[in-house]
Amino acid sequence: MFWLLVGMPLAWGRFTFTYRATMEACGLTVAPSRVRALMARGVRREVRPAVPKVRRLRFCRVGFTVRLRLPAGLEPADVAAASARLRHAWGVYSVTMVELQPGVIELRMTGYDVLRRVRMPRKVTVSGSLVVPVAVREDGTAFVRDYHKVPHALTLGANQSGKSMYLRNLIAALAGLPVALVGIDCKRGVEQGRFSPRLSALATTPDLALGLLNALVKLMEDRFDVLAEHQVSDMWELPEAVRPVPVVLLVDEVAELFLTTVKKDEERRDQMVTQMVRLAQMARAVGIYLEVCGQRFGSDLGRGATLLRAQLTGRVVHRVNDKQTAEMGLSDISPEATMAATAIAPDCPGTAVAGDASGGWCRIRTPELSLTDATRICRDFAHLTPDVPALAPYRPHLATPLPAAVDVPLSLAKAASAAE
Repeated sequence: MFWLLVGMPLAWGRFTFTYRATMEACGLTVAPSRVRALMARGVRREVRPAVPKVRRLRFCRVGFTVRLRLPAGLEPADVAAASARLRHAWGVYSVTMVELQPGVIELRMTGYDVLRRVRMPRKVTVSGSLVVPVAVREDGTAFVRDYHKVPHALTLGANQSGKSMYLRNLIAALAGLPVALVGIDCKRGVEQGRFSPRLSALATTPDLALGLLNALVKLMEDRFDVLAEHQVSDMWELPEAVRPVPVVLLVDEVAELFLTTVKKDEERRDQMVTQMVRLAQMARAVGIYLEVCGQRFGSDLGRGATLLRAQLTGRVVHRVNDKQTAEMGLSDISPEATMAATAIAPDCPGTAVAGDASGGWCRIRTPELSLTDATRICRDFAHLTPDVPALAPYRPHLATPLPAAVDVPLSLAKAASAAE
């Protein structure tokens, strides 16, 4: 409330009255064109350097956004490099730059730390059938999971870092969409078992996980036959009448699939890793998407770990216990992103660094969602659970709770036994 009543008017005034001076002080200017210089000399005016032109100024709950048209010779990277100086000059908490189109950028200014107290935006505009909001970005906008742009993702985080909360929010957001949710939770289903009403399949042991992965690979191959029959290269090009339902595979702890304790389990481990790599390489075209989560991910997991990581283009890294895990998740995106992930404080659970193969990254934080609420959401949308025949053997059985035990007198028990 203080920001809306006091902070925003002051920041808007500083921006309005010091815009040109700030741009010149930060070096975000270019020499004027010859025509402009001749016109200025003709009317005996001072020839001043050209600054980005303000196209639109829009206020929001956490700050305001400014759309700028860059003059020829000024790059978006120049504005991004000066974001810290702009933040101090205009008295705002943060300034982030987003390139909208060639020559047009948007400065998003926030008045306070929006990640300290997470509140999802009231209105989230999504474009696509598989786009769901999951967290809040540091500029106050919603961080969305777009499976059309980033089909597979890797989520890392230590204990109590917010990784499970992120996955919980993701499942709750996907529950209301016509999509098949498939879970692999080798911790006997303690994490994903409560979401069974909305899951089309669930594997709770390594043996079941191998069978489920084999079934998914067979499903992928069958869908490729459908694509070949209709002469298309993507599932979304199929007619709606024959288009199969999308499938999202949620792996809770990937290390349980890689690590083995005895030599006889190595063959099963190699088969599971091979099937996961095949899904990550080819399954996007047939609407099968991977969400792989883990506390740690590195080459020490064994063969196939690095190959699998290369296919998981989306990355979300929470607080980790070692720098190597952050590098494994974000080093191929940006060195700055790796440093930001290692700087996450332990008292900020849910805070993470998200990035993708394009090189862009940002800090996000997941809103708190209780396990009870997530379970209720899955039950409310249980009627949307699609029936996938290929995954029917792994459909979780919803057992009804047993009635409370009743103490029966010994004499009655003997009488009933004698009657039998």
